[in-house]
Amino acid sequence: MMKVYKRNKLFLALASAGFCMSFGAIAAEPVAPADAQSGGTAQADAAADTAADKAAERKGKKKETAALLDMVEVRGFRASVETAIAAKRDATSIVEVISAEDIGKLPDVSIAESLARLPGVTTQRVDGRAQVVSVRGFGPDFTTALLNGREQVAVGDNRGVEFDQYASESLSGVTVYKSIDSTLIGQGLAGTVNMHTIRPLAHGRQSFTVSARGEANNDGNLNPDAPDKGSRLSGTYVDQFFDNTFGVALTVTNQSTPRQIERFNAWGFADGPDGTKVVGGAKPFAQTNDLNRFAVVGTLEWAPNENFHSTMDLYYSDFNETKLMRGIEFPLQWSNAQLQPGFTVDNGLITQGTFNNVRGVMRNDRDERNAQLMNFGWNNRWEFGDGWGFENDISYSASDRVDTNMETYLGTGPGADNGAADSLGFSQSGSGQFTFNPTLDYSDISLFGLTDPQGWGGGAGLTQAGFINRPEVEDQLAHVKFILDRSFTQGAISKVALGIDFSRRDKNRQIRQQFLTPVNGTDNTNGFTPVPTNALLGSAVDLGFIGIPGHISLDPRQLIADGDLVAISTALSSFNIPQDWKMREDIFLSYLKADLDTNIGDVGLSGNFGVQAVYTDQSSGGFRAAAPPIGSPGVDNPNFVESRGGAKYWRFLPSANLIFDFDNDLKVRFAAAKTIARARPDQLNAGLTLNVNRTQIPNTDPNRAAFSSSGGNPALKPFKSTNIDLSVEQYFADGKGYVSLAGFYKDLNDFVNQSSARLVDFSQFVDEFLSPEEQASLGTTLGIASGPTNEGDGHIEGVEGTVSIPLDMLSPVLGGFGLITSGSFTNSSVQLAPGESSITVPGLSRWVANSTFYFEDSGFGARISHRYRSKFLSEIFGLSATRTLRQAKSESVFDAQVSYEFQSGSLKGLNVTAQVLDIFNSAFTTFEQGDQRFVVDRQKFGTTFLVGASYSF
Repeated sequence: MMKVYKRNKLFLALASAGFCMSFGAIAAEPVAPADAQSGGTAQADAAADTAADKAAERKGKKKETAALLDMVEVRGFRASVETAIAAKRDATSIVEVISAEDIGKLPDVSIAESLARLPGVTTQRVDGRAQVVSVRGFGPDFTTALLNGREQVAVGDNRGVEFDQYASESLSGVTVYKSIDSTLIGQGLAGTVNMHTIRPLAHGRQSFTVSARGEANNDGNLNPDAPDKGSRLSGTYVDQFFDNTFGVALTVTNQSTPRQIERFNAWGFADGPDGTKVVGGAKPFAQTNDLNRFAVVGTLEWAPNENFHSTMDLYYSDFNETKLMRGIEFPLQWSNAQLQPGFTVDNGLITQGTFNNVRGVMRNDRDERNAQLMNFGWNNRWEFGDGWGFENDISYSASDRVDTNMETYLGTGPGADNGAADSLGFSQSGSGQFTFNPTLDYSDISLFGLTDPQGWGGGAGLTQAGFINRPEVEDQLAHVKFILDRSFTQGAISKVALGIDFSRRDKNRQIRQQFLTPVNGTDNTNGFTPVPTNALLGSAVDLGFIGIPGHISLDPRQLIADGDLVAISTALSSFNIPQDWKMREDIFLSYLKADLDTNIGDVGLSGNFGVQAVYTDQSSGGFRAAAPPIGSPGVDNPNFVESRGGAKYWRFLPSANLIFDFDNDLKVRFAAAKTIARARPDQLNAGLTLNVNRTQIPNTDPNRAAFSSSGGNPALKPFKSTNIDLSVEQYFADGKGYVSLAGFYKDLNDFVNQSSARLVDFSQFVDEFLSPEEQASLGTTLGIASGPTNEGDGHIEGVEGTVSIPLDMLSPVLGGFGLITSGSFTNSSVQLAPGESSITVPGLSRWVANSTFYFEDSGFGARISHRYRSKFLSEIFGLSATRTLRQAKSESVFDAQVSYEFQSGSLKGLNVTAQVLDIFNSAFTTFEQGDQRFVVDRQKFGTTFLVGASYSF
């Protein structure tokens, strides 16, 4: 009853708001008494004229702002800030906006880094790149991405879009919706990121822009077979034909970006002597990432007359990344190694000591990712008489990703008790990272060979000298949308729109795994092959950041190509059942929206209210073991059959945005809405591990029944949120600056509890798993299924403050200087199940701050930026390419840029730029057990330097 009551309260609030608006419009035109009709009529006419003038002025500003965003006529950082401010001011929702400085030039080198500078928005760095976005404390799966208003698929395993798939040179701007209206298709629970490309007709002139940038890292080259320098090349052409009725925009980009990463990783922290904790094992790497991306963006725009407009968009990206990782995996407390007396304890943690009998696993790993992303959209709009309009939009978004994660192992002998052992000293620094003092020379090829140093392949009866994980993900999404609308020139309602949208999404994941064995270890556990010299690289890798002076460097591809390692497929290794799944979502959505544009006295009132009705038919397929179970984890191939499930349901999502516009450029915005976020595809996985306990067959208690299972839940419903937003914005300096203070509250329901249980009926499995005699004595077909459920609820609330000020308004001496700074505080509490302790929302940093101090005058520009986020629950890769959550430390990143644009003479249009990213080489660090000393992963990415030029003509 409580949930129904809350939903009805929101509908009542929206209905009341609509009723009050209508009443306000009526009350503004009172009927005068008979003896004063003439004067009263004149006053009413004057008031009506004033209201109409103000409404027309607001509409004019909005049209000018929209034209500016499409034109990308502004040049320079300061002009882009002013354009973004104008877009924020005139928006009918609570938004944050990024505008390009010029064609093909966002303020930062990537979309995600630009987003991270917006109030209440931050990113998580993955391998040194800002990749996934967190809006108002929610992780990436709660924020959706649009391209020109069209929903995008995700290259990753789930729904969170990886923004490094999009070339920043191809965009004219980005809008982040923090409140929504009912026309926004694909809206996120936390926010919606809409990326815009150039509209050639609005641009209005022929333009050519070419740019080139080179980059390098202060760490040089950590691996001998990887590049240490990169480049970014792009070209954009915009033109109009046939009396400016047909426009073309084309952007081509090519990027090659290396990243050098010093990475420390701990297995975790184990129990030590006398109640202490000690590192269980370590896996440090010298890592080089080489990203290569080619992208093409094209737009055709046709407007033969004022009654018809057509736009066709195409985006294609080919993304390839290679990771080279070399390091030594040290099994310590969780192995046969022995901790020696004389260790140092600091507040319960052993920070210094020595392990004997250490047999390290020397790693030469290579990960490859190949991903293609394609988007197509076609929009047509017709304008008819009396304010009627009709629009249809079709779109298709698809991605295809293949990862090949290859591990190879060197050791002194096969098994945990063979070969030379190390006496390994260890010491923890103040950062939480450990350094080591070995007695073995890890660059001596005579000591090591291809083998299974810890006997990991013993259960499969072979020598595991390496492993390959090959996950593949396909994602496809098609939309067809129809809109009928009518505009009004009188009254409080300026426009009414009715729309329907049909969409189908198919997402599939499969993973293939292979053992790598030496040629003499395919059928025994004692295989050992001396280091093949043909796969040796020219120099050893320096692991000095962890105290290891040298490491044997091999090319893992060469080892396989030459037959030194043999690949053997396995159906299962890390899992009980295959982790393959497929998901389909058929969604029918209809909406109604009414736009407001009126006045209450001297206060302008605009905005909108409406509702979405969303019907979902979702289904998922996975795998389970057939009966009787055949085989076991390892090289045997168990017999698996498909498992399917799904759900059908409606959701009704009302929304309202009210904007009070005062004469002194003060705006007060209020928004209320219900939003949803669909469960992750891996949570919807219908695959399960089915258990039959024959000793419990007669039992009638479902909690102790014969049947039980674990797995996903294909009937999961979306997360739900009831949102309230309030924003106060004061604009000044002719719209060049503003201050704002915003607050929000989200009441969360149906939050997914990943580790839950539910009662299910296992009748469909009775005939397959039980004999007739067993069926006759079966006490119940009910049992417990462990997996995700929608039993969680909670709330999240926060405040955001922003100041954007051109400093010349304070003093003429500060002409050209400006400051943009924002900060946010967010708090959350989610109870995953009744009676359990509350947790924070994954991805939430309680404190986020962003600042940019800039100068721009006479073609010269300079700026320094800082972004900070407090500790948060991060999502990272775990065992066998799966995702896992772990607490991350706070981080603070500084960037700087200087540029000069020639404004006259033969070099007019030439802009030269120099940038420094991550000036102080800040680390990304995760920890466990609630103690920041228990560092599990620490990555340092070095400082990146970029120098480049662009030329527009």
